[in-house]
Amino acid sequence: MYSSFTIARKYLHYYFTSLNSKGHGTHSPFVFDFITKVLNDKTVYPEYSAVESLRKRLLRDKTVINIEDFGAGSSVSKTNSRTIASVAKHAAKLPKPGQLLFRMVKKYQPKNILELGTSLGITTSYLSLAKPDATVTTIEGANAIAGVATKNFEDLGLKNIHLTEGNFDNSLPSVVSNLSSVDFVFIDGNHRQEPTERYFSEILPFLQNDSIVVFDDIRWSREMEAAWAHIKDHEKVRCTIDLFFLGIVLIKDEFREKQNFSVRF
Repeated sequence: MYSSFTIARKYLHYYFTSLNSKGHGTHSPFVFDFITKVLNDKTVYPEYSAVESLRKRLLRDKTVINIEDFGAGSSVSKTNSRTIASVAKHAAKLPKPGQLLFRMVKKYQPKNILELGTSLGITTSYLSLAKPDATVTTIEGANAIAGVATKNFEDLGLKNIHLTEGNFDNSLPSVVSNLSSVDFVFIDGNHRQEPTERYFSEILPFLQNDSIVVFDDIRWSREMEAAWAHIKDHEKVRCTIDLFFLGIVLIKDEFREKQNFSVRF
């Protein structure tokens, strides 16, 4: 993982070289619409409070669980025994990206949503609440965390989530083969180059013209930056939107020429 100093230096470069958050200078109608109607949507949706109340409860939970880690590991803990509060503090997505994913699902209305990396289910809950009639399939490698997430879904009354426990390497091929299509994907796990690129390759045959793939932590490390660069260059990828930590991939045929945008977020 990059040091805080390195990430700060990279963020400054991103900030001064990216498009402003108003969308000025954007020649793509889709990207302009995304910036103005999704990225800059300041509406405080009532679903936000339900998920953030769950987060507050988890941040107070001192229950100790044993976690198997199949990816690049935790940046703050070298032990597999952690409190739920620690996982909620260091591993769960912050409100800002979680709520952006909520708005994206609400705007683009995907029928089948796939998430790699359930964690405690905070982001999963945002995805579920954004479109309750969608099917949300999520995979979590750590059994103890999956158990906590399942309880959280029950507490929130979420009925459209299907959680698969197990290593992505073993679970992903069978999970995607059982989906009629994959319309929206959020990849937040492993954080190494080869697996990240492989997961994208395994999902790609199931993507439709309007499918959206979102990668988290694209600047987590040198490996994740390399994976993001490789995915951007893939022949099937027509457009990408770089939000520094989040990377959005589109395969829409409407993009006759490959376009890569960096937008302040």
